[in-house]
Parts: sequence; structure tokens; C-alpha cells
Amino acid sequence: MVVGELSTEVDVAVIGSGPGGYVAALRCAQLGLETVLIEKSSYLGGVCTNDGCIPSKALIHAANIAFDSTHSEKMGISSKTRIDIKKMQKWKEDVVSGLRNGIASLCKSYGVEVVSGEASFRSSELIVVETGHGTAYYRFKNAIIATGSNPSSLKGLEFDHKRIIDSSDALALNEIPKRFIVVGAGYIGIEMATLYAKLGSDVTIIYRGERILKNLEPELGMAVQKRFDALGIKLLLNSNVTDWDVKGKSAFASVKSEGASKKTQKIPFDKLLVAVGHEPTTKGFGLEKTKVELDEKGFIKVDLERRTQDPKIFAVGDVAGAPMLAHKAFREGKVAAEVIAGKKSAFDNVAIPLVVFSDPELASTGMGEEEAKLKGYKVKASRFLLSASGRAKTMDAAGGGFVKLVSDADSGILLGAHIASPNASELISELSLAIEMGAQMEDVAATVHPHPTLSESVMESADVGLDKCVHLMKKSSL
Repeated sequence: MVVGELSTEVDVAVIGSGPGGYVAALRCAQLGLETVLIEKSSYLGGVCTNDGCIPSKALIHAANIAFDSTHSEKMGISSKTRIDIKKMQKWKEDVVSGLRNGIASLCKSYGVEVVSGEASFRSSELIVVETGHGTAYYRFKNAIIATGSNPSSLKGLEFDHKRIIDSSDALALNEIPKRFIVVGAGYIGIEMATLYAKLGSDVTIIYRGERILKNLEPELGMAVQKRFDALGIKLLLNSNVTDWDVKGKSAFASVKSEGASKKTQKIPFDKLLVAVGHEPTTKGFGLEKTKVELDEKGFIKVDLERRTQDPKIFAVGDVAGAPMLAHKAFREGKVAAEVIAGKKSAFDNVAIPLVVFSDPELASTGMGEEEAKLKGYKVKASRFLLSASGRAKTMDAAGGGFVKLVSDADSGILLGAHIASPNASELISELSLAIEMGAQMEDVAATVHPHPTLSESVMESADVGLDKCVHLMKKSSL
């Protein structure tokens, strides 16, 4: 790096070290570009590594073990499980710190300069960073914005991070709340509700809409909802929290339900999680001093190369638009780095999988049934129920699960896939690859899957779509 009188010249300056940012920085360095990675937090990895994907899945895995150990009587297993939440949190933190340190080691290995401080644009070629040791200036040939997003709050339910909490707070609790309210029924709300229900909390989900997980196929939400009674989760749809107050040591949420009764009730809680979405982080770092533009929802406008309206500046991850998923950010970071390095690259993926680590797990990729119809396809939807899966039966997981495939009836091309099943998160990648490659249902059906496995259900669903599945009862001709 060349140090001038006032600034350090770099090929690429990356703001934000979350999934999009650190991957972009590493790929830039891998391609021979002098790269600086600027992070305002004291640690690398962003929300995903430190306050989102990784800690939530660590705790969900632990909660599943605890729950299964006390709900396996039919298999001849009975036990009393003691949950030490503080020890569980320590284990989670060890997982997180190991991955966080791994990112730092990768940056060192590839020669990425890591700077801790708050960055802001002074122009379309200059970034200033306020560090704990003073002010640093970086003159860049290209910059990548990867500032992520923050949890959205609700009027009257602003975060105090004590009783009214966000998802990061929910993952750091050192006591299991006896009464836990979740406002919102997207994937974060459903995951957190399931987690704490399995740890023993009395959980209530309050959602203003008519169905949970509204952005997924309706059958997926229903598969999860059917498990709520067994988990002890209460669900209030078409409902809103209008107010909350404290009486003595207890807090109460005033909940108004719409419909014929228009009932209002007070529900006690120890913690109330607001999980109603995220907002892109686009304020406070000088975008107005560049040519970068925002869309009507506040996301940074980018093209397929992830280039903004300012030709020297790129944006990746949550800040560049939905879906707000770490694996999307990984891909975008690589694309931006490769474009900057002069390679031909574009974010033109047609299948971006989404996973909900609920009970059962859910996974979705490509188009839904109604979306495909709206796009003019003659749609054929096929379903294989896990009740006919040998492997699911051996796992005591046959009830309620399925694999649904959406295809074009004329060409047989696979358009989308939707799974409710144990390990759905691991099953979906096969179908994402199939969609990306333009595979037909016959390709999926003719691929030999090992027996007995859950992955067989993917093949079986394709057979259903081709009217040649032998593991379902023959339909009556009457």
C-alpha cells in the first residue's frame, strides 16, 4: 500500500465485516487486490456470526437435544434433563468466538488489512475512519458497502433491551424466561419461539396477519403450526400488541384481536421479543457524499454486478436488497470482488434457498406454486408425504412432513422446491442445483438416491409429478 501525505491508497475498501463484507475482502485479496476491511465493531463476522445465524443455530441444536431427550418415551428412552442456560450460553460463545477468530486468521493469511473504526465517505474516492487511535484516510479505486441491517422496532414497543428485546438480546439471555411473547411470525420469530418453548418457556406468538411465515408456501407454515400444541406454543393471529405496562414485578401486554369478537386481553410476560423484520443500514456513513442511490424501500440500488449508481462503489448483503440471507451475501461478495478484478461475473442466480430452523425444519428454493402461475407457467405441483418414508418413520418424524416440487407441466422443468422435514436445510441444496442447471423432473426422478434416507423423498416427489410413484397407495378409480 502506498502512503501519501494524508491518505493510504488501496485498490478496494470494504465497509462491514459480515458475510458479504469479509468474503468480498478475502476474494479481492485472493485476486491480488490491495484490500482494507473496515469494521466499527470490536469483532469480525457481523450479525450472522455474532448475533444471528451461528448463535441461534447453536442454541436451537442444544434445545432440540434437551427436548428430544424428554420426549422419546415411545422409543424406550426416558430421562430427566437439567438445562444449565449459562453453560449453554458459554458453549454457544465458544462456537462463535472460534468462527470469529477464524475470519481474522483468514484475513491475515490473505493479507487483508483489518481496521477497527467507524467509516464514512468523504467523496466517491475517499473514506475517513475514526479509530481508537485517531483518524485514518483511505483513498480507494473501488469500495464495497456491506453494512448489513438492524432489527425493526414497533411504535410503543421500542427496544429497552431488558423486557422489550430484539433477536440479539434473545440469543444472549442467561435465564430462561417463564413467559415469553414473540411479536411477529417470520422466520426469526418462529425460530425463537420454538427455541424457548423447547427450553421450557410458556410461549405466545402474536401476529397481525392471517398466517405465519407468509412469504413461504402456505403448506410449510401449516406444517410448523401443527406442532405448536405439542410444543405448548400459543398462537394469536390477526392480533396486535397495543400497549404494555408493569404492575409490581410483572409485565403485561395488551393484545387486541380483530375479527367478530374484537377481544382485548392482557398477557403476562417476562420477555417480549419484537421480530418484525430488519431495516438496511444506510445512514450515518456519508452516502450523501457519493452518487449512491436508494430505492423506495431504503435499499441501495445495484445492478447484476452489485455496482451502485456510483461506478466506483459496490454494495452487497442486506443493504443491497432482499432476501436478507447470509448465503446470498456470500455470493454477492464474490461477484463484486471478481467484477472489480476485471473478471466476468454477475449475481444472476435463479434459486436462492431459504431455511427456517423450526420444528420441523423448513426449506424453500425457486418459485412457489402461485408465483409460477403468475409468471405464466402451466404449473404442476407434486407432493410426497413423509408418512410414506421409511427413514422418516425410523426417526419418528413421519407426521406432517413433505417434499413439494413445482414444475412446468409442458416442459417438465423444475421451477421450485419446498420441504418440511428433519434436515430440510441439508436437502434443499440438491434442488437449488437442479433449478440452476435447468433440470427436468425426469432428471431428479432418475437420479438414484440412497436408501433409507430422507433424500429419497426428493426423488419420490419427482416420481409423483411424473405419475410413476409406487410408494403411495393407488388412487381409486371410483
